[in-house]
Amino acid sequence: MSAKHKLLRGTIILTAAGLLSRLMGFFFRIFLSHAFGEENVGLYQLIFPVYSLCLALGTSGIQTALSRTVARNISLGRDSEARNALSIALTLTGAFSVIEIFFIQSHAGMIASRFLGDPRCEELLLIISYALPCAAVHSCICGYSYGIQQTRLPALSQLIEQTARIFSVLLLFYIFRQNGSTPSVSLATSGIVIGEFASALFSIRFIPKRKRSVVRSHLRTVRKTGRELITLSLPLTASRTCVTLLQSIEAASIPAMLKLYSHSASEALILYGVLTGMALPCILFPSAITNSVGVMLMPAVAEKQAEGSRSGISSLIRKAAGSCFILGLACCLFFLIFGSYIGKLLFHSETAGKFIVTLAWICPFLYTNSALMSTINGLGKTLWTFLINVLGLTVRIISVFLAIPVFGMQGYLWGLLISQLAVTLLSCTVLKLTAPIPQETEKSPQKTAG
Repeated sequence: MSAKHKLLRGTIILTAAGLLSRLMGFFFRIFLSHAFGEENVGLYQLIFPVYSLCLALGTSGIQTALSRTVARNISLGRDSEARNALSIALTLTGAFSVIEIFFIQSHAGMIASRFLGDPRCEELLLIISYALPCAAVHSCICGYSYGIQQTRLPALSQLIEQTARIFSVLLLFYIFRQNGSTPSVSLATSGIVIGEFASALFSIRFIPKRKRSVVRSHLRTVRKTGRELITLSLPLTASRTCVTLLQSIEAASIPAMLKLYSHSASEALILYGVLTGMALPCILFPSAITNSVGVMLMPAVAEKQAEGSRSGISSLIRKAAGSCFILGLACCLFFLIFGSYIGKLLFHSETAGKFIVTLAWICPFLYTNSALMSTINGLGKTLWTFLINVLGLTVRIISVFLAIPVFGMQGYLWGLLISQLAVTLLSCTVLKLTAPIPQETEKSPQKTAG
């Protein structure tokens, strides 16, 4: 099967699973708000920066590096080395996740009160920490599947995780209610652990087996493969960690800066809630498609690079980035026309409609960046993705501290647009330098000779 057809098929599978999973999550959030109340749901949401930070430190970078390493080895016929890379990744992420469990269990009280600002989060942190090893296993096996460009396992495991999570919470909730007990929001946190466990249990069944000769080969090449994985994953891990930390700074600083713009504390929280809970989810919903393109594009680019096919890489970039840009333009036009109506119809909020209309301008750049950044990762230039991400987030942080006190939330929205535009321009520049499009003059002698 050609790279184009693999990319298209994988994108369709991941997009379908992603959209279905998002729909399930949307209705689940409605249930949580009715079952536990807005304040408890707020506590539940408050622990996710810590959980995301743990995943960024111990899992995310390794998964992306594993996908590229596996794709390169498979394209060179080194199937055993690809399986060795999976074993090393499982070992590294598993060990790190255990360390993270011990750290959270020992410092949950301090993290809850000082970092999250609410001691009631301690119990939720203790529960969610047990999801980390399962998430590590699931992530590595999915990374291997992406590397061999097989998306059925990641798609199914995503749906299994979401289904187990939702139905376990529903079941536990009604059991508690039948027994006359008052269900706690800790049930929702337990659902995350159950969902990750079910997904990891399902994924383990598909770990490729190795023969004895391959095991001996694994022992001889473990240092080389481990060095390659760590070298690729360190910039990615740093990038994901910076993203998580800077997003946490954004979350804490936006309401505070809105107060300097003469908003009250209540008004500031309302505006922040409208932005993050209403406007941004609408803008990001089509990204289920572009994220799927990005996931499939990275191993495809790595495979073409291993084959030495510069024209193949250029073709993939043009088709994937071009498709994402066209989708972004279409969504931009849609949100510009219907954004105000969406805000009023779905959220009964004129402010949400205004935010959606303003954020519509970032769609072409936001969606295209998924393809561009995945291509850069596929080429092995992970340090560049780190630097580009840091620069984009720095622009956003500057807009929080400098633009919001002067222009209000509108200043932050402008900062988002500038940051996405900067990421697009820098990504295109890096790709032009590292994967230049073949010149037509290379083919002209053949045409003349004919």
